[in-house]
Amino acid sequence: MSTTTLPQRGKEAAGTATQAPEATPPGGVRGLLARPAFMGFLVVVVALVVGAVAADSGTWPKALTYDVKGPLDDVSNWLTDNRAKSPLFLYFLLHISNWSEGGVDYVFTFLNSLGWLGVTALATAVSWYVAGAGLRVRSLRIALLTLCTFAAFGVLGLWDYAMATLALMVLAVAVSAVIGVLLGLVAGLSDRGERVLRPVFDTMQVMPAFAYLLPLVLIFGIGSPAALVSTVIYAAPPMARLTALGLRGADAAALEASRSLGAGAWQRLWTARLPLARKEMLLGLNQTIMMALSMVVMASVIGAGGLGDKIYQALSKDNVGMALVAGVCIVLIAIWLDRVTAAAGDQLEAPAAPARAGGDTGAVSLEKAIGWLAWGAFVAFGALGALFGPIGERSWPIDWTTTVSAPLTEGIESFTGAISDGVPVLGGTDVWAAHFTSWVLNPMREAMQAAPWWGVLLLVAVIAWMVGSWRAGLTSILSLSVIGVLGLWHKSMDTLSQVIVSVLCTLVVGVLIGIVAARSRWVMRLIRPVLDVMQTMPQFVYLVPVVALVGVGRPAAILAAVVYALPAVIRITAQGLRSVDPAAMEASRSLGGTAWQQLRQVQLPLARPSLMLACNQGVVLVLAIVVIGGLVGGGALGYDVVYGLQKSDLGVGLSAGVAIVCLGLMLDRLTQSAGSTGKRGGTK
Repeated sequence: MSTTTLPQRGKEAAGTATQAPEATPPGGVRGLLARPAFMGFLVVVVALVVGAVAADSGTWPKALTYDVKGPLDDVSNWLTDNRAKSPLFLYFLLHISNWSEGGVDYVFTFLNSLGWLGVTALATAVSWYVAGAGLRVRSLRIALLTLCTFAAFGVLGLWDYAMATLALMVLAVAVSAVIGVLLGLVAGLSDRGERVLRPVFDTMQVMPAFAYLLPLVLIFGIGSPAALVSTVIYAAPPMARLTALGLRGADAAALEASRSLGAGAWQRLWTARLPLARKEMLLGLNQTIMMALSMVVMASVIGAGGLGDKIYQALSKDNVGMALVAGVCIVLIAIWLDRVTAAAGDQLEAPAAPARAGGDTGAVSLEKAIGWLAWGAFVAFGALGALFGPIGERSWPIDWTTTVSAPLTEGIESFTGAISDGVPVLGGTDVWAAHFTSWVLNPMREAMQAAPWWGVLLLVAVIAWMVGSWRAGLTSILSLSVIGVLGLWHKSMDTLSQVIVSVLCTLVVGVLIGIVAARSRWVMRLIRPVLDVMQTMPQFVYLVPVVALVGVGRPAAILAAVVYALPAVIRITAQGLRSVDPAAMEASRSLGGTAWQQLRQVQLPLARPSLMLACNQGVVLVLAIVVIGGLVGGGALGYDVVYGLQKSDLGVGLSAGVAIVCLGLMLDRLTQSAGSTGKRGGTK
């Protein structure tokens, strides 16, 4: 059966190939001119050549630039001068600021009042309960993971910092979830709402977080309010997108049955749509939690406090050991929350066990008894935690802490010193970083910056024409034009060169590892825990090991971007190769194809849409780390965003953030168009 499928498809393809000339325009020059894409391409070429001749220069013409720094500085000055007297601040923004600061303080006070014992007991009991309760292995494993996570906070001497992070996390996730659900209802129930909100979500996710930290600092000042609002902006889109996806994907038969029973629109929403969408909504909550944790850590630069502030201070003091210890605590929080939400989702999806006539009464009673015992233990532990020690000393006992940052820093420094330049033949990490900079980064940057602006636009137009999407080409050219108008062409080409190198390195390494993982299950099982840790680790934490390995500079920013984007590329590549039609693989095997021939001639061509999706995700994730790379010497637009945030210079920081968004839109549209073209080609 499988060996006859491929020839039959070949006959169908041959039949369509013989009919194709009847539907195509005439050949030669007339046929080429009849193609709208080619005509648009000619228009773009003519416009670029005319513009280049008129400008008589390879750089972006100064006559086509607009100084946005002046107006943005005026806005910044107005915000600073009117913060205490404008009705906008007094009757609206001030209430948001007070509510945010009061809410974070209330949650932190509540956690502090429980004491370390009460908080640990509460977290363990809730994790055990949402994972299914009882004596199930998974429930006990998640409860043990929770207990070990909170014990690590105390043993490492970071209990108060962890509680500050959790306090901000609890409020940020709650607000993000509520706003995300409301926006998801609008996008999921209204086509017009979905069309309006889609570009808003795209901008919120592509815009570097540091870019909108600056205006929020000018509005709310340094502290919890700006950190909370920025976290909500960053973390709400996943909840909204997945809520809308769940509502639009609800079973039509169930909705029709509800309508036939006389249910109104609101009744169908509460009794049918939302219950059917709870799987996607819980996945959105999981993603919101991960993104909120990542943003809470980055918001430490504007006074958010917590573990992120500990990492930021350690990096500024070159204390790698302390930064790594705080980073481990953040990773533990991410893993704990990820496992708990995943277990809660599985419990919602699990079918209810059928009741037996009196057979399981004892088991049910035992489960209830265990549940009451667990909650009783929590109340007892909470009371003990509240009474533990004198008032104000409810943190983790100092005698139970250990200091590992100093010996860890010494060990890391000795290790990195040994491999920096003392490795025989290979040289070392410093030698590799220097060669990578001089042989790859510098030539790429010089080539991008030396290329005439019209040549870059022409190249983008050609790429868009090759992938067959004039909309992507128009969006890309307009995005690059905005960068030129902002006067940031030179720095944007520097950032673009770093992004291209990072994406190429990520794709080469990620595709190779994904191929090996797709063809060997034990390799996938071996690297899966590593990928989980890399994906749950916040962006800020990636700076710790890369700075220790290669020092401060552009190689550190490139390495951080590669490490951040690599897990998604590996997973998507492996999944795409494994999803190739088994009939095609069997046909290739029956014709005597070797493993290499099957990979090159069957798997990779059929998995092209997945590979292009991996490329798209690699681009998006690399752009997300560009600004973070500005903290470790990445320079260009990332440095401008960080500089604008530190110096409260809205003109520099916000314009650089807009330029990064334009680069993201260009690369995202081109890779998406290439992936959709490959998908159409694969379905023919």
